[in-house]
Amino acid sequence: MTSHSPDPRALAMALALLLVGGGAYWTLSSRPDQVQGPAPASGPAGQLDAAQIQRLGIRLEPARAAESLPVGTVPGTVTLPPEARVAVTSPFAGTALRVLVTPGQQVTAGQALAVVRAPETIQFGAELARAEADLAFARNQAARLDTLAREGVIAGVRADEARAALHRTEATSRENRRLLGLAGAGRDGTVTLRAPIAGRVASVTIDPGAPVGTASAAPFVIENDAALALDLQIPERLAAQVRPGMTVAVLPPGATGPAGSGRILSVSPSLDPQTRAVMARASLGAAVGLIPGKGVSAVISDPAGPARAGVSVPSGAVTRMDDADQVFVHAAGRFAPRKVVVVAESGGRTVLASGLKPGETVAVSGVAELKSLLAGR
Repeated sequence: MTSHSPDPRALAMALALLLVGGGAYWTLSSRPDQVQGPAPASGPAGQLDAAQIQRLGIRLEPARAAESLPVGTVPGTVTLPPEARVAVTSPFAGTALRVLVTPGQQVTAGQALAVVRAPETIQFGAELARAEADLAFARNQAARLDTLAREGVIAGVRADEARAALHRTEATSRENRRLLGLAGAGRDGTVTLRAPIAGRVASVTIDPGAPVGTASAAPFVIENDAALALDLQIPERLAAQVRPGMTVAVLPPGATGPAGSGRILSVSPSLDPQTRAVMARASLGAAVGLIPGKGVSAVISDPAGPARAGVSVPSGAVTRMDDADQVFVHAAGRFAPRKVVVVAESGGRTVLASGLKPGETVAVSGVAELKSLLAGR
């Protein structure tokens, strides 16, 4: 059997290939960052540096101390207080000649609403003229008889009778003048009805030619919508906590902040059997964009002092995790979820009753990214 010696050229080629392959392996193994993905972040869970916080779009903000502790948010309806509606009537029966305003029109105090022909005013005007004509004679007569009584010429009782007649004439003159003045009566037997307050004409029940009388319904009702009230429905679960004196902030649908504020005036002592709610009435100061009949949400707060005050954070800081409301608190370079108790939301901010202290820093944006990051660790 013939033996063959290895070919020197083949051995040299194999050795060269082996050296090239070994060099490539050493090069790749010594630079893993060029062939592998980024190494997973190390360190405690929730720990992020400033660059990572910026890259994730996380914004931080300290929690604020709330001035009062909200009791809850309840539905309400804007109304008018009883004293804000004034009826305009005529003291004399007559017929409407002209109606000068329309429903919904804004009027000023003293503005003319209608002109009414009232023949009775002519009679009162005549009585006033007679009383004023008798008044000068009655004064002179009373003064003359008083002098004669002091000199003993006549009995004092005659001077007393003259003074009594003078007082009656003065009273008649004053009363007729007052009635005609209140009615806005003119010399031609007409009466001008005027608005007693500034506000909006809520209703007009007469037309030109219609009768106007003291026994008929008021021809005009004026509403002063500068002063408003609030009818609230307090749920049964909050009924025992709401009391007069608590503050109320009104939140119209879609608004970004309170439109007005006021205080609870009264709370019904019993539940409505159908709605299972307690009715409450609240005052309402100057309000923007609110009209009577408008439905709103109202946040009731307890101004019991700092001992019971809550903590306020932007609403974006609160998220739902593990069936609980939580915020991400940032401290010592780490983010940690913390359970909180939400009691109200108003104007883009959420008030917490517990779980967070004023001054603690929370994430107010990038919360979804934090949830995802911590869930993966």
